[in-house]
Amino acid sequence: MHRLLAVVVLCAASALAPAFAACPPDGQTRESLEGLKVLKWTVPDAAERQVLAEHLIDCLGDPDPAMRDGIAYEALAHWMRADAFDELAMRSLRDKLFAALQADDPDGFRRPFAALVLSEVARTDRVKPWMTPEERGAMVEAASRYMASIDDYRGFDDQAGWRHGVAHGSDWLMQLAMNPALDRGQLDRILAAVATQVVPSAPHAYVFGEPGRLARPVLFIAKRGLHTPAEWEAWMTSFAPKLGEAKLAYVDEGWLARRHDLLAFLTALYLEADRSDDPQLQAIEPAIVAGLKTVP
Repeated sequence: MHRLLAVVVLCAASALAPAFAACPPDGQTRESLEGLKVLKWTVPDAAERQVLAEHLIDCLGDPDPAMRDGIAYEALAHWMRADAFDELAMRSLRDKLFAALQADDPDGFRRPFAALVLSEVARTDRVKPWMTPEERGAMVEAASRYMASIDDYRGFDDQAGWRHGVAHGSDWLMQLAMNPALDRGQLDRILAAVATQVVPSAPHAYVFGEPGRLARPVLFIAKRGLHTPAEWEAWMTSFAPKLGEAKLAYVDEGWLARRHDLLAFLTALYLEADRSDDPQLQAIEPAIVAGLKTVP
């Protein structure tokens, strides 16, 4: 049922995908938005605030990092964390963000920033539930599909700023993983999504903190205590075969990049588990060590 609903949501979003307006929104300028930022995004009228928020979603694909990150993302995150939208407004924002995930993204900014804002949407539902179980399941599926679809590994650029698709997708999955309303099957779906990017199929050495961000949803899933030690060990040891043929060890650039990513991911998990007082995290430490031992 959840998978079917997710497909319906994504298809609907796809139909809306081309409908993006100019940025800044009509009636606004960069200067007026910067002034609103100085005022800590104070927009007293709820209807006006919602209209502006929906239009700012169009700015998540803007090539200017100050507009994309410093205005659009910051405003949307601020309002969501301030509980500034009712359920109807949240559903409208969520659906437009789903559409942004399906839109053309020639510069590679829109999709990762839509995912980052969707992590804030997921957080609102975690803090004060408003989604139905079906909607929540559809979001788990949408986030998992997004993570698995990522093939643009650009992180930060001095001129263009952040893209950071893997990290932003991880943040979205983390907020979902933290939600106690998710069941074991949905948590397994998140683990499967994370696994697609621990060792990317296209060799890429992560250098912008992605392994640590990928580790976060896994750690919150572990805190739930729904998986056995044997299940964790099977998961942690499943990545080494993705490194490639043994003959490539230490003589192939792609193999070395994959090894780097896997070690960084498992090390991030180990450090968090080892220094934690949470017995559920301490319990997965042997599984992480088993995973580390599989890495040549």
